[in-house]
Amino acid sequence: MTQLRSAALTDIGRVRRRNEDRMVLNEKLALFGVADGVGGLPGGAEAAELALLKVTEAISLVDKAKITPGEPLDMVTIVQNASNAVFELGRKISPNSGIASTLTVATIIGRQMVLGHVGDSRCYTQRGDSFSALTTDHSVENEIRLRRAQGEDVYFHESNRHALTRCIGQPGAIEVDVIRRTLQARDRYLFCTDGVTGLVSDAELSAFLTRDEDPEPVLREIISLAIRRGGHDNATGVLLYIDSVA
Repeated sequence: MTQLRSAALTDIGRVRRRNEDRMVLNEKLALFGVADGVGGLPGGAEAAELALLKVTEAISLVDKAKITPGEPLDMVTIVQNASNAVFELGRKISPNSGIASTLTVATIIGRQMVLGHVGDSRCYTQRGDSFSALTTDHSVENEIRLRRAQGEDVYFHESNRHALTRCIGQPGAIEVDVIRRTLQARDRYLFCTDGVTGLVSDAELSAFLTRDEDPEPVLREIISLAIRRGGHDNATGVLLYIDSVA
């Protein structure tokens, strides 16, 4: 059985009047992640909360003991159903513009983590000396870079570089990134919103994640650093330590 420790923290920051970030830390379900209500639209907090609620409900109905490598968890459908629920809520509370959220959430099944990702919240991993982002931001800038790499001659306006190209709550069957990763003892995973990543560098995050401390004080320092540097957005993180894998 996988042994783990975890912590979750959020801060409204110094600018926003409302915290529209949400997080999930459910060790019983082995479910961890964050959601960030999209700014500029009404109902961001409601979108983030509903997205995580629907994922949690879906995971609670999964009998992980019966999942085999040949029949992996259908994270795409779980996330798409959450997105559809947010879209329907948006039709009720904001029929003109809808509501939306990012979603970066993972569950553990045996020795494997299955992660679903839409938007620009992130999941980082520290394994030994190696630090990397498991997720890729679904932003205008990243989409243009991909299309350029494929030979297209396309451009974007600087003011739109961070605009989302995918989000929970948009109409239709949303494309979901799914990452599957075999866990190892001493792995560390940080799920966080852009209120953290916009103010704390990858090098700094790596240094935090290599510290030999419990996750709660480490995460508290990460969030506090983002707030000290301006706190222009809500800052939220979930930190997961894998102590052993059986």
